[in-house]
Amino acid sequence: MTVLAEIPLITDLWNSTIGSLWDSTDTFRTQYFDFDILSDNDWENAKGTLEGFWQTIQLSLIAGALSLAWGLVLAMLRQLPGKALAPVRGLAIAYIDAFRGIPLLLVLLLVSGSLGALAFEGVIPESIGIPRWFGKTDPFWYGIIAITLTYGAYMAEVYRAGIEAVPQGQMEAARSLGMSHGQSMRQVIVPQAVRKVIPPLLNDFIALMKDTSLVSVIGFVEVVQFGRDVQSETFNSTALSFGALLFLLVTIPLARLVDRLIAKQQERYTRAGGGVAEPAPAGAAGTGQTGGPV
Repeated sequence: MTVLAEIPLITDLWNSTIGSLWDSTDTFRTQYFDFDILSDNDWENAKGTLEGFWQTIQLSLIAGALSLAWGLVLAMLRQLPGKALAPVRGLAIAYIDAFRGIPLLLVLLLVSGSLGALAFEGVIPESIGIPRWFGKTDPFWYGIIAITLTYGAYMAEVYRAGIEAVPQGQMEAARSLGMSHGQSMRQVIVPQAVRKVIPPLLNDFIALMKDTSLVSVIGFVEVVQFGRDVQSETFNSTALSFGALLFLLVTIPLARLVDRLIAKQQERYTRAGGGVAEPAPAGAAGTGQTGGPV
């Protein structure tokens, strides 16, 4: 009887504390986590969000790979020796400074608004001005071009930091073996530099992935734009919350991988340097277009 008598007391205590607090968050939970919104019409909104995120993944992987390649080219051009190549170095520096200083959104608008017009005027081929390669729409490729132009500049600076972190004696040793400057860079300096800057490059990739959401402003439907469409139809933000969760499922493991790689680098430097850890290459903190360190 004593136990039975205590049950209403426990129930009243629950209702007056945690239960009351839970009920007071009903509006909040319904706005951001109403999964009936996702399951309506045979899970149509859930499938649309997943499809939008797949488009985001494709944008990230293609633009990321092209940015890595373009950034390395820019970094190599910036390291060219001799007075005769000073104009090339100057152009590379000017490009890097310009695209690091211009917002990605502005680059997107310039690319999407100008290439089609130039193709219409006959200045460039239509296949370039209105790209629809591999079955993808032109906004997809405009996004790829704009992200590559911008993030190539960011990654070039990361590569440069890695190249300058390689001891000068490595270049001198390579040249003493009869290698040209280009051969020394390709076979000796760049492989060491790339190993040093993998963590900051991964940080830049995380920032790049988040910035793919900007491509929605030129009409490409990725995960953020689909979530916005659902929000405008239902006045509910659950699809956007689901999209945010999908981003976290990718970016958090990548961030922890970056931490692990940095820790391994510091441990290796500590062992090699007798207890003094060499500082990480410049850019290791990583910055994104949409707001500060990654």
